[in-house]
Amino acid sequence: MAAIRAAQLGARVCLVEKEHIGGTCLNRGCIPTKALLHSAEEYLRAQNAHDLGIDFTGAIQLDFARVMQRKRDITKTLVEGTVQLLARHGIDVYDGFGAITEPGRIRIALTGQHGDGSSAAKSILCDKTIIATGSVPARLRIPGADLPGVLTSRELLDIDHLPESMVVIGGSVVGIEFATIFSAFGTRVKVLELERLLPTAEEKLAKRFKGTLRRQGIDAKVRVNCREIAQAKDGRLQVIYDERGKENAADGEVVLLSTGRWPYTQGLGLDELGMTLDGRAIPVNEHMETSLPGVYAVGDCTGGYMLAHVAAYEGELAVENAAGRCRAADYTAVPNCIFTMPEIAAVGLTERQCRERGLDYVVTSFPFRANGRALILGEPDGQVRLICRRRDDGKGGRILGMHIMGPHASDLIAEGSLALKLGATAQDVATSIHAHPTLPETVMEVAKAQLDGAIHYYKR
Repeated sequence: MAAIRAAQLGARVCLVEKEHIGGTCLNRGCIPTKALLHSAEEYLRAQNAHDLGIDFTGAIQLDFARVMQRKRDITKTLVEGTVQLLARHGIDVYDGFGAITEPGRIRIALTGQHGDGSSAAKSILCDKTIIATGSVPARLRIPGADLPGVLTSRELLDIDHLPESMVVIGGSVVGIEFATIFSAFGTRVKVLELERLLPTAEEKLAKRFKGTLRRQGIDAKVRVNCREIAQAKDGRLQVIYDERGKENAADGEVVLLSTGRWPYTQGLGLDELGMTLDGRAIPVNEHMETSLPGVYAVGDCTGGYMLAHVAAYEGELAVENAAGRCRAADYTAVPNCIFTMPEIAAVGLTERQCRERGLDYVVTSFPFRANGRALILGEPDGQVRLICRRRDDGKGGRILGMHIMGPHASDLIAEGSLALKLGATAQDVATSIHAHPTLPETVMEVAKAQLDGAIHYYKR
């Protein structure tokens, strides 16, 4: 994103990539996981097709090899498209590992070796540098974490068979997404979380979602401390954990380590240059500038929002500032989506954040079971929650936050993001004409509830 935007602004651009164009999102994150999610959703829909009056002859079968091949095909298509875009914008792409040897000079250890075993290297000069090295899965430091079958999300995406059972250590976004995907495929899944499930989600929706996990057959334990991973006699892995002072164990064919991600900044030469660091992360100002003149950093390596769309936004921002414009980062309306079944999405403040800031607010909700389109889709679970600043008359005013759990939440949240960005009020959304029958009507209804009450739902 940053490279293309720089080319659009007339700069000569060099892009250094040590693995695959597209980075984590295209190759090991957003795209492949959502491809698996869609296969899981369609598999479940096929199993429940009789509810729609559709009957199949014979049992519905899952071909896991074809599922994984489809994931690879989608990733390949998007990566090839990105490579073509870079070429059409005249961007020089180097396959290798880049390090800053001094401000304005980059040394690239090119991929591949010569016949004598040495690696080729190239040194290039530049006016401005943007570091966008992303992040890597964090490794849990407990005994047995390096056993065969203990995987991070990266290795799980390349698994060649459907595991019969899985233990997920970590109940944050990545762990819960994989838990719901593989549970839908038929894997027996248990989740172990130290604190609370989905800590980035609005608390009430996260609590409701725990019940959804239970209905999906996923055993989710919270406030447990994982101490060790051992090899059981039958060949399976065993996670030893403490729960309320008692020792317990969870068995699985594989164990997924999903305990967060670390900014990737090793080997970039930053310490030698005297760059200010915050642990592994690169601090930046509102213009994405680091402590070194002419050097910017964006995305996961800054330790901020670890979201692909935020990294893309910051990449464009850094380029424009490097080109002489003055544009400050604005994180007022950052959508956060969790691709589970059902989806969860949020933008803006939660109730807790409103209380912490001393804001007087109004919160309303509208259930998907009262929406015609959701019933037609057979996905009535969940609700839309809207938080607005309280007006003098006690009704909702300017929108502060929107939180959704339900069908296509990741699409619906765009309306909330735009509303926050434009400073819209509940009145603005409530009086906007929404097409019928559609899921966005839930957003209109929850806004009406901030004023005189929703039309299609009565709450005492």
